[in-house]
Amino acid sequence: MEPFTTLTGIVAPLDRVNVDTDQIIPKQYLKTIQRTGLKEGLFADWKIRPDGSPDPGFFMNQPRFQHATILLTRDNFGCGSSREHAPWALLDYGIRSIVAPSFADIFYNNCFQNGILPVVLKAEEIQQLFDVVAQEESVQVTIDLPNQTVALSLSKTFAFTIDPFRKNSLMKGLDAIGLTLQRESAITAYEQRRASEAPWLFQDLLPSS
Repeated sequence: MEPFTTLTGIVAPLDRVNVDTDQIIPKQYLKTIQRTGLKEGLFADWKIRPDGSPDPGFFMNQPRFQHATILLTRDNFGCGSSREHAPWALLDYGIRSIVAPSFADIFYNNCFQNGILPVVLKAEEIQQLFDVVAQEESVQVTIDLPNQTVALSLSKTFAFTIDPFRKNSLMKGLDAIGLTLQRESAITAYEQRRASEAPWLFQDLLPSS
């Protein structure tokens, strides 16, 4: 997993509340367990009209947001089913951070496991960001995880809170597997000791004679 420290990028607006995971990545794109290629299904029902033409009002079809790495959205983002394909699709598109007033719990946890930083700001701060994005052609912000800030400019910076354990893991690029592998030597030593103490528990693991 790629570490996250500081990100400066273009902000893409998704001005909708209660965005569920079925809208982030519709069910017909869940046939794969690969984490790449899913950007084609990202927000598929919103970026394409019923007649098959691109919706020009949706951010993914606007040239100024083509290289966005930060998604700005509203309350309860990522609600619905627990599908991990949702953060996979966002990451495959290039989104490394999502800024919102609140997130659904499971989606919030899945973001950290996939190298995406979900940032919670106050509703009025979110509105300020939406206002600036609407007024200016291309808006960049800097998200500083070590200092826990979102900077729109030198004079406008918002602070956010984050669990210290999640912060440390994301800065080091460690998901659950990576965290476990940090203890690999201790795990190996335990397995060797246990096999010596109770060899009958490991009979199925021994090579057949």
